[in-house]
Amino acid sequence: MSAVRAAMTMNAIGEEGSVTSAAAALGYTPSAISQQLLRLEREAGQPLLDRHARGMTATDAGLVLATHARKVLRQLAAAESDLAEIAGVRRGSVTLGTFPTVGSSFLPLAVRRYRELYPNITLTISSGREDHLVRMLEEGTVAMSFLWDYEWQRINNDELVLTELFNDPTVLLVGSTHRLARRRTVRMADLADEPWIIRAGGHPVVEVLQRSAVAAGFTPTIAFQANDYQEAQAMVSVGLGIALAPRTATVNQHPDVRVVSLGDTAPSRRVLVAHRPGRVRSAAELALHEVLVETASTYA
Repeated sequence: MSAVRAAMTMNAIGEEGSVTSAAAALGYTPSAISQQLLRLEREAGQPLLDRHARGMTATDAGLVLATHARKVLRQLAAAESDLAEIAGVRRGSVTLGTFPTVGSSFLPLAVRRYRELYPNITLTISSGREDHLVRMLEEGTVAMSFLWDYEWQRINNDELVLTELFNDPTVLLVGSTHRLARRRTVRMADLADEPWIIRAGGHPVVEVLQRSAVAAGFTPTIAFQANDYQEAQAMVSVGLGIALAPRTATVNQHPDVRVVSLGDTAPSRRVLVAHRPGRVRSAAELALHEVLVETASTYA
């Protein structure tokens, strides 16, 4: 007799109190339940039920078997739930927002893992500035999105649930022939006399430079305003100046640029993933969230 059928039989008899009621609950005939019970008792080698005029009660052996039967049924229910969850992520779709530096560094690692695990899920990704990403989250255009913040301006939005993924340090970019190119670590105070290349358009890394320079006791001299990090690296490579960048922006590193740590003399940013609270999250979305967290745990 299978363990599943035995568990169902013992559980039903224990809950219903009679063979007839147990048979009705399970959709069997009383004769079939009686035969199953006799078979169980033969296999157990001892009585499982005491029969009397008002019904039946479990013997000590029957109580033990019934306890284990309930555990088996709970485990079966959990297995069914897990299987349903797996089936849910074998199809469907999920949308994700990102920004360029993470989209060109961390995200491809997570996407590769997600597609290995869930090849039939349609993953759609949109890239944009942070204000655009927040708007897409609020409007429901994307289910989840990467965001970032610095310690002096944390994201304060009750409409978002935030999960911190990893810390993205600010690093120094110098040309391969620069006096600091062979250094592993420098301090901002060592850079007071250097010309600087910054991002144009009020980019957040400009505020990082300003705050770091003020803390180190100098005002930076600006030599060039670049439209993106690739342009900034190109100007750094020919010695026009040095620059700051999040480490995620240096994955596609110019061959004539060196990346130097600034230790704790320049602030890092948090990289987060966000979703709207109260959202009914699909199995595909929950699976993606789990993959992002797992990938982040080894990314640093």
